[in-house]
Amino acid sequence: MEVRPMQRRSFFKLTAAAGGGMLLGFPWITGCKQEEKAKKAAKLAPPEPPPELPEDWYDMNVYLKIGNNGVATIYSQNPEIGQNIKTSMPMIVAEELDIDWRKVIVEQAGLNTEGFKRQVAGGSQSIRQGWETLRNAGATARQMLINAAAEEWQVAAADCRTENGVIYGPADQQTGYGDVAAKAATMEVPEKVKLKEVKDFKIIGNSKINVDMEGILTGKPLFGIDTKREGMLYASVLRPPAFGQVLKSFDDTEARAVTGVKEVVKFGDKVAVLAESSYQAMKGKRLLQASYEAGEKAESTADHDRDLNELLEKRTKQFLRKDGDVAKAFKEADRVETRIYEAPFLPHNCLEPMNFFADVREDKVLMHGPIQTPAWARSRAAKILGREETEIEVTMTRMGGGFGRRLYGDFSDEAVEISSLVEAPVQLLFAREDDMAAGTYRPATKYKFEASIKDNKITGYRLTEAAINRNMFDAIANFFPAGAIPNLEIIAHKKDSNISTGAWRAPYTNFLAFAEQSFIDELAAILDKDEVWLRRTLLEQAIPQAEKDEKIEYSPKRMLACIDLATEKANWARVGDGVFQGISSYYSHNTHVVEIADVVLKDNVPVVQKITCAVDCGIVINPVAATNQIEGGIIDGIGHAMYGDFSFDNGKPSHTNFHSYQLIRNEEAPEIEVHFVKSTVDPTGLGEPSLPPAAGAVANAIFKATGKRAYKQPFYSEKGILG
Repeated sequence: MEVRPMQRRSFFKLTAAAGGGMLLGFPWITGCKQEEKAKKAAKLAPPEPPPELPEDWYDMNVYLKIGNNGVATIYSQNPEIGQNIKTSMPMIVAEELDIDWRKVIVEQAGLNTEGFKRQVAGGSQSIRQGWETLRNAGATARQMLINAAAEEWQVAAADCRTENGVIYGPADQQTGYGDVAAKAATMEVPEKVKLKEVKDFKIIGNSKINVDMEGILTGKPLFGIDTKREGMLYASVLRPPAFGQVLKSFDDTEARAVTGVKEVVKFGDKVAVLAESSYQAMKGKRLLQASYEAGEKAESTADHDRDLNELLEKRTKQFLRKDGDVAKAFKEADRVETRIYEAPFLPHNCLEPMNFFADVREDKVLMHGPIQTPAWARSRAAKILGREETEIEVTMTRMGGGFGRRLYGDFSDEAVEISSLVEAPVQLLFAREDDMAAGTYRPATKYKFEASIKDNKITGYRLTEAAINRNMFDAIANFFPAGAIPNLEIIAHKKDSNISTGAWRAPYTNFLAFAEQSFIDELAAILDKDEVWLRRTLLEQAIPQAEKDEKIEYSPKRMLACIDLATEKANWARVGDGVFQGISSYYSHNTHVVEIADVVLKDNVPVVQKITCAVDCGIVINPVAATNQIEGGIIDGIGHAMYGDFSFDNGKPSHTNFHSYQLIRNEEAPEIEVHFVKSTVDPTGLGEPSLPPAAGAVANAIFKATGKRAYKQPFYSEKGILG
């Protein structure tokens, strides 16, 4: 990094720009090696200038409209939470429309349950669920344009073809999409259309810059937190400081005295302060005097530990999956190995805290903001207000992270209720402390693994889950090692709690993958086998069963191909001295991923140096975006496994901000090398699948480096590595 002296005048300019406070510059860009930056820049062409807007637009279908100059607007139906579907989904439409990508404008669609089938960001399902529909939308519009041109030329539509937004006739006729758009919009919609062959794709499979990139880099108001409307008030809400507590009384005298504060209202056990600015609203909230009393039981992490341990020992006849006779296999075994793994609650910590805008009027209700489940938010708002859903309009913004937190619209519910009470448009804002202490958390979970070994082979396998508020669902019970071990039982128990829990990036599997893949490595060591050999053996054993058992979710053959690709690219077992490798192979969200971690010791402390990742997600829509998703998931997975820790004491969260809650730092992020298995299979998800295997690969590499096994997350604590 080049170090330059800063003059006194420059320093004062910077501090003035920061509002009088000290501006700390993080060397994210200058810290990169120049050759690395050059390589990344070479992957993408510079952004094209935006196309000129036409005078007239013509609707082809709910997904797109075409202008009289041939420019197409394609609507992205699903919420954008950073997974890049606002770019990738329109790419699919544009591919089948056969238009020049430079003539495409992308817009975020509002909630339209009649026109769109699934407007949800969750489960890494946007591309997978929308694949056929999006292709048909583009192909249908293309056929309507062809039909319009063919009618004008008095030729058969079958004799016409398209390329880059131009229609060509059999006698060398040609016309642009814009020339026939008006006529095409009136044409009968064809029931069946021909889709492109994968080999003919020109847009899909080629990297495209995020359509919002310029706006993001120049600070345009794309995110929910940027929302401003005429007459809008900002709302900051005081909530009970601990789960299980209820509001007894409050005094708002000092809060109302703050300049700009317009109203203070109570709703439920919460108090909202409304002001002309976010600063005034948050200042007013801090000045509220409130007292609370016990309502429900105030729970602590120690209580959860005890209850989960009891559940692990509970026997049941209700199995999520049961193959063969595990009890018999255990009884006849030479030995039975048992391991228990545990993980804490985790907050989501989205870069953009929760926020939402609502304007409840007599004639209609406007809702606007970052929400992963807009239809669900609308239905809840209708119940809160006693209104018809048809009276409620929901529009969506980009989100500064979701990770499952924005599936749950408690913040949109609050905005709607507050707006109704004060009869004004309201922008609800969470402070970071609100976001962390009044969150929806990843459930604390424990897993007990048991495996029987007979004649140096694994003959039986039992997995028992104990989790706060939720159980793994049936589909996950049909992931690996289903079909690979003849005698297998999957059991799940839950402990009810008043602490709000829910989906956290890669629900269920985010911790299960670490526990399972660590246990597989331990079994390999007990059998005196290479850990890659054991995985390959188990997968090969699973192939016949997977071919006849429709319940088995994963493909052993596709996972084997990922293992082959990852071990080749990572030089498995061939790296130099001082580098310790760990492997993890996991299937989730319909995608197969294998990761290999390279760990080195620096001052006897293990450091993750590199992750090599092989992915089979079917057809890759936008390679640069796909790579970004995989890299982000890996870093997120490593960071939370190493440092993420969250607990409760009498219902009160242990952390409220980043001064005490540790996230992974830039310098701790490893080099990541991503490789895709070439495929013509329909695409699957990428927002989540690379997170689950990351912790297992790192933990297995750390064991090789230190001789210490990880049974509990986080790996790092005040006591040190695996302390």
